Amino acid sequence: MRTCLASPTAARAAPRGAVHASALPRVSRWTHSASLSGDSRKGLHPARYRPRGASEGKGADTATGVSQPEAKRAAENDRFRCCASLGHSHFCTAPRTTGRRAVRTEAWKKLANKLLGGSSPPSSDQSVEAPPKPKEKVVEEKSDGGFAPVPEVDNLDVVLFQTFGWESSNANGSWWDTIASRAEDIAASGATHAWLPPPSQSVDRAGYLPGQLYNLQSNYGGPEAMANAVKALRSAKLSPIIDIVINHRCADKQNDDGSWTVFSDIDPRTGQEVNWGKWAITGDDPDFGGQGNPDTGEDYGPAPDLDHLNEDLQNAIIRWLTWLRDDFGAVGWRFDFARGYGAEFIKKYIAETVTSKAFNVGEFWTDLQWEGSTLGANQNAARQALCDWLDAGQAHSHAFDFPTKGIVQEAAKNCEYWRLRDGEGKPSGLMGWWPAMAVTFIDNHDTGSSQQHWPWPGDLVGAGYAYILTHPGVPTVFWEHYFDWGEELQKTIKDLVAARKRNGVRADSAVRIDCADPDMYVAHTTGEKGELVCKMGPRPDMGDLVPPADQGWTMVASGKDFAVWEKPN
Repeated sequence: MRTCLASPTAARAAPRGAVHASALPRVSRWTHSASLSGDSRKGLHPARYRPRGASEGKGADTATGVSQPEAKRAAENDRFRCCASLGHSHFCTAPRTTGRRAVRTEAWKKLANKLLGGSSPPSSDQSVEAPPKPKEKVVEEKSDGGFAPVPEVDNLDVVLFQTFGWESSNANGSWWDTIASRAEDIAASGATHAWLPPPSQSVDRAGYLPGQLYNLQSNYGGPEAMANAVKALRSAKLSPIIDIVINHRCADKQNDDGSWTVFSDIDPRTGQEVNWGKWAITGDDPDFGGQGNPDTGEDYGPAPDLDHLNEDLQNAIIRWLTWLRDDFGAVGWRFDFARGYGAEFIKKYIAETVTSKAFNVGEFWTDLQWEGSTLGANQNAARQALCDWLDAGQAHSHAFDFPTKGIVQEAAKNCEYWRLRDGEGKPSGLMGWWPAMAVTFIDNHDTGSSQQHWPWPGDLVGAGYAYILTHPGVPTVFWEHYFDWGEELQKTIKDLVAARKRNGVRADSAVRIDCADPDMYVAHTTGEKGELVCKMGPRPDMGDLVPPADQGWTMVASGKDFAVWEKPN
């Protein structure tokens, strides 16, 4: 097939001139090159650093753009509002200012004071708590817990299924039962792994402001229902990935000085109390008066940040994760708000609790570069931020590919498909730099669902799935899209996943972009057992880029602004 030359319109939209050297990022020192070069080598290998004088696309010389439409901030603020609406007297505190996020408003403070009985959070420099005595090294025996074994799936072959949306916590405490009843249907989608909601008791309904970690009586249901859901998923040969929130935690009681910094819990295996105090909170947390080490990540406003440098806290988290693994069948973790603490701790928690081959993923929500309300043409800073985070954790955890989400979404919404090819001819997100570690998605409980913080255009969701299910990276299917958006979209997703597997397309497969015009995008992905072609955009005439039927190409799926063909070997 010929390479489609960019149209004059595309050239105007995204010129490829040289840029200031300081604007160019370095790539990860751990890069998988096979997907872009066609190299037959597998696995990770040391890569070249990008020279800072190299040529790149437009927009790399600005560092002052705004982030994506306030989506991250809105997601965090909604968690605060959920707490307030529930009227919990043990809500953590008034909000605070963070470095890169917007200043929390005075209205937040008034609302928090109301929840605390009308009084402002007291000063925290009164009492000093001694940390607990060091505990013995964490050593736990893994048991099967009565759960069926799950197939060992190479991380390059994972298809992730998110089993909940934002409103799932409003299902009268029966969502675990819903998941159990749909386990076979989820498996029929072709997914290999099931991402489960945060299971612990929480101040907010959705589970992202946890209190008692061992208390699994949440708005999704109780521990027995959760165990039954996991058993159903594992019986359907799906690997459960549990959403864990360990950046922050909400307290149960006030300290002697009036601050909400007393955390209580009970380990059900031993019946012993698991009590934390100010020693577990970062020492530079201005609202909670923590006595721990400085924070190793970004500040989180609505709740106390946990001190992951404290070995006692590390061991407590490892014990809790080990319990979820052994008693509730978890095989991996989804790390919420991974920007909030060092990636080296994620590496430790993974290494201590699950196998070295386990699939894990972190939510490191990167800021994109905007020029007013227009997405910038160059998103290398966001890509580099994810590569740096992956490097810091030595690639123990994958990362959600927020740059790909933003770039492809804006391309589809505004008919700007030139965005899908970077200055080096690669896909424009993390997928283009480190595809084996990129977890792609269309929407999740924060960006879409009822929150609609950063939603994909509804009439083009099928086109979005055509992109992520035919391209490198680890694709994610969202519950609401699959079960709630109608049979046509469900069939499209199922057909695309089947084609991906049938042709051996993996997270590191090679992709060649044949056309990236404003109104049409065409890419060719080579799998281990066949090939796929993905076309996006409203242009009806593909010219000689149409996959020829007489050479064995057949159409797999089509819909508004997309079509996909396959050619098995």
